[in-house]
Amino acid sequence: MLIFIFGMQATIVGKSISWEFMNFQIIGLIFCAYFLNIKIPYRYFIPIILVYMIFNSSIGYWESWCHAWTLIMSYESFNHIRRMSEGNYRFARYMMVGVTYGGLMWFFVMVKFNLTLATFYEEWFYLIIFEFLLYSYVNMVRRDSKMKMHLLEFANHDALTKAENYAAYTNEIQYEFEACQQNKLHLSMMMFDIDHFKHVNDTYGHLAGDKVLQHVADVAQTIIDANDPKVKFYRTGGEEFNVVFPGYDLESTKDIVDEIFMALNHLPIDINGKKIYISISMGVSSLSAKDIQPNDLYSRVDGNLYHSKNNGRTQITAF
Repeated sequence: MLIFIFGMQATIVGKSISWEFMNFQIIGLIFCAYFLNIKIPYRYFIPIILVYMIFNSSIGYWESWCHAWTLIMSYESFNHIRRMSEGNYRFARYMMVGVTYGGLMWFFVMVKFNLTLATFYEEWFYLIIFEFLLYSYVNMVRRDSKMKMHLLEFANHDALTKAENYAAYTNEIQYEFEACQQNKLHLSMMMFDIDHFKHVNDTYGHLAGDKVLQHVADVAQTIIDANDPKVKFYRTGGEEFNVVFPGYDLESTKDIVDEIFMALNHLPIDINGKKIYISISMGVSSLSAKDIQPNDLYSRVDGNLYHSKNNGRTQITAF
């Protein structure tokens, strides 16, 4: 922004119209102070303003010193209201500061350059319009960005459990698989599902089943976050969940796998005042030199899960 201001001013420095680009410069500073919320201590302003005054041949004018002080105060004020303006009066505070300090700065310019009142009011009005348009444009961009983030969140997360979904899993596992293949790193995966989940739905209703899924996902995610945030948790099917361990060999996954297994097995969940207890079955495996694509690892983990389910459930199969 400083390069922009000095570059713009260089085209008119020393001329009687050296005030001509002031509105653009003020808007640039407002953008930094309010919308980017860049905090600059007073002591940093002083050398910048001195250099600018020397560059602009205005250091000997009292009006320039008043203008500079007003500019510093306006920057600080925009910083301040940016931190406090999350309520209903955000736009009003923004415009009040912009109009007040903008008018003061143009007043000192009018006095210094002996401008007419008509020019003063005209330039001040233009500044107010620019401030309004800047606020409107930036907020439009922010709303668009938030909407895109919400859509991305919706596309990659399961609405019920808030865990990442199968679409997110397929993207992540492809990336991790290629990275591990190229860099000869470890990669492991664990899959589990809730034993006799259909019985929960049939006996207590689908709302109860939803509550079970949410509680299971919360417990598993809490354990993963407490151990290693790089480990990724996904809901990949109805009652099926996957955990991807980047950089882990099979032995390294044991602590987290065992902790999740112990926490979820015989976990009590309150359903309309009645406690029900769930259990889970698990399959775990790690990347093999024979794996050609991510589905090779997925199929092996899936096979281990079904080995657990077909041999009594409530157990871990890992190889």
